Amino acid sequence: MTGGAPAADGAGNGVRIVVAGDAKTGKSSLIVTAAAENFPTNVPPVLPPTRLPVDLYPERVPVTIIDTSSSPENRDRLVDDLTRADAVVLTYACDRPDTLDRLSTHWLPELRRLEVKVPVIVVGCMLDKRGDQHPVSLEQVMSPIMQQFREIETCIECSALNHIQIPEVFYYAQKAVLQPTAPLFDQEQQVLKPRCVRALKRIFILCDQDRDGSLSDAELNEFQVKCFNAPLQASEIVGVKRVVQEKLREGVDDCGLTLLGFLFLHALFIEKGRLETTWTVLRKFGYNNEIRLRDDQLPPPIKRYPDQSVELTTEAMEFLRKIFLAYDVDSDGALRSHEVEDLFSTAPENPWNEAPYVDAAEKTALGGLSLDGFLSLWVLMTLLDPIRSVETLIYIGYGSDPSSAFRVTRRRRLDRKKQQTERTVYQCFVFGPKETGKSALLNTFIGRFPEEYAPTIGNRYAVNAINQPSGLKKTLVLREIHEEGVKELLAKKDALAACDVAVFVHDSSREPSWEKAMEMLVDVASQGEATGYEVPCLIVAAKDSLDPQLSVIQDSTRVSQDMGIEAPIPLSTKLGDFSNIFDRVVRAAEHPHLSIPETSAGKSRKQYHRLLNRSLVFISVGAAVAVVGLGVYRVYSARRNSSS
Repeated sequence: MTGGAPAADGAGNGVRIVVAGDAKTGKSSLIVTAAAENFPTNVPPVLPPTRLPVDLYPERVPVTIIDTSSSPENRDRLVDDLTRADAVVLTYACDRPDTLDRLSTHWLPELRRLEVKVPVIVVGCMLDKRGDQHPVSLEQVMSPIMQQFREIETCIECSALNHIQIPEVFYYAQKAVLQPTAPLFDQEQQVLKPRCVRALKRIFILCDQDRDGSLSDAELNEFQVKCFNAPLQASEIVGVKRVVQEKLREGVDDCGLTLLGFLFLHALFIEKGRLETTWTVLRKFGYNNEIRLRDDQLPPPIKRYPDQSVELTTEAMEFLRKIFLAYDVDSDGALRSHEVEDLFSTAPENPWNEAPYVDAAEKTALGGLSLDGFLSLWVLMTLLDPIRSVETLIYIGYGSDPSSAFRVTRRRRLDRKKQQTERTVYQCFVFGPKETGKSALLNTFIGRFPEEYAPTIGNRYAVNAINQPSGLKKTLVLREIHEEGVKELLAKKDALAACDVAVFVHDSSREPSWEKAMEMLVDVASQGEATGYEVPCLIVAAKDSLDPQLSVIQDSTRVSQDMGIEAPIPLSTKLGDFSNIFDRVVRAAEHPHLSIPETSAGKSRKQYHRLLNRSLVFISVGAAVAVVGLGVYRVYSARRNSSS
């Protein structure tokens, strides 16, 4: 594999290089000489922003150099420039060892303190002043500093007076931005970084057209043409495979270059400083500097109303079923953790190792994901983060148009008006005070029974498939809203837009628990009436086995009748009596116009509007009668006049 410089990525409007260092270390002379190719006789204390000629380097990316002052009165300006840099050039004077020491005692720690996480190029200026009487090995001097500060990409010495290595300084700085080492290679371990390995594995699989686990000579040649616009000669292919086989026997097999060999080649290129080869490959396959797919490889932002959601299409679900079967190596009907990791080994990371997906779906007795559990997690990810869901589908091999993987549902407001819904995924918000059984409800839904109670912090989700009498499946997502988060949630106008059903859980053996749940019910109902995002609501009387209080039963029943919703559903997780609670939730979601609570204020408003409408009708009818009467009178008058 050979190649030139990649197309610039992450450079935006160009590369911004900030030059910093102690006073009198040659910063301004370095910049002027690079831009004008002449050593300046008079240099101002701080130069204005300087633009290098676009054709100075083969990448033809605009480079702007920012000069800085190290004086205390200009510190704010220096900090602002450093925090907006794409790369930093730190200078020291070759004839003043104290300025070199200051790099490790002041400048490099200062960059870390400011969290300036960009490549650093260390430059020794005024090489001409050191003279030959004090020979110094740059590698010997800089090695300890580079060991301590891994952000240093390159060290170089130069002389503006004698025009020694001036263009190289900013070439290395630009290259460090366009072709950074950090995302690709771990300098300490001397290995490719995991995300780089994952991306290269995906590229290898895409190029292995016959799926035999190796790149044949023809496949290797196609890869070369795609990335570098030039084929490999037969002798070059033989040479590449020989280099790999000498160092790594399993890098080549009878069919061609293996994945291990492919990865070895890229590690070799990077070790030899040929980062442009690996970056060219990554960018040809759509990756950015973070080794994720660029925005132009993904569908555009999905335009939708707050009460519309995103679901996977039949095509995407069928693809996922095939993927499940392909990675269920032991054919036990479940994906174990190592099989899931293998499935996501071509994505930047396993998205299900983090909240809210970890422990959100049902698992088998051996800790594996069944097909329903697997599909449920994809449904949840599509509901919460559709672009990431589609991005991950592409990583694992979805080859169709990305926009064919999802569909936007009809507005919930329109569903209520039409008194039906076409959704296949329902989201239920679970409200309730502390220690009422909200977490137990979610745990039971996904077959989890933890021995100890742990309060929920933040939002928690549980997702599972619900079998319908018709044989179809719906996916239900339960979102637990912890007590302290209710006010924060309802402070947002669109808080209920994504909700299909709201469930209010209370401890039926404790009156204060019911009172808090009722407050939440009224708050949610009021929010729905005020914003137009009204949702069906259900009351769940949990802990039914703990001698429920009669007053709580009576009051909750009265409130449900007054607000026009279903009677409270008794529930005991200990007795395993769920009274088909989840089916009831799905049924409520399927009838979005029913079980919508009405507050006293809402009823008054409706009554007022009814009276107003009746008055308008009465006035309209009266006016119509008057108009008809006037017409009759005019006809009668006209006849009288004609007869006389």
